[in-house]
Amino acid sequence: MPALRDYLLTRRSVGIGFLQEPGPNAAELEQILTIGTRVPDHGKITPWRLVIIGGDDRARAGAALAEIAARKTPGLDETSLEIERQRFLPAPLTIGVISAPKPHPKVPEFEQLLSAGNVAFNLEHAAFALGFAASWITSWYAFDPAAAKMLGVRDGEKFVGFIHIGTPSAVIEDRPRPALADIVSTWSLPAA
Repeated sequence: MPALRDYLLTRRSVGIGFLQEPGPNAAELEQILTIGTRVPDHGKITPWRLVIIGGDDRARAGAALAEIAARKTPGLDETSLEIERQRFLPAPLTIGVISAPKPHPKVPEFEQLLSAGNVAFNLEHAAFALGFAASWITSWYAFDPAAAKMLGVRDGEKFVGFIHIGTPSAVIEDRPRPALADIVSTWSLPAA
């Protein structure tokens, strides 16, 4: 499959500032979610959930983040507050990926977290497959208990990231990639 190979060799995220309307319609979003959730899931326990932030809710979520930021950091200037208000703009759609681990005798929580990370990356692949672009971002609000709860996290859960999706407004140049010789080794049994 040369087309798939070429895509995988050239895929790169497109920052939220370069994502614009249109975003996925309802049918496209369903496909993105379906593709995104086809990931390794040892034990078939679905240790993740997704939260959609779209439409006018993007501005409401940003306003709520600005309020939380202002409470956490009294005296925060208006420029910083405006940055928080814009967190889910201009991208037409954001999907929050939540690690929702479940007790299981054979599937450690770390493995469940990796499954959630696979969902995040697969959502990016799905967006690109449908002609959109995407960016996986994890910021302070993924780790702040009040902000994460406001955005949909329940007790015992945490965000692994937010996948911003839209139509790219620019072609983004590739970044340098690591040389394989620097990151790949061949295992052999150590001498006794």
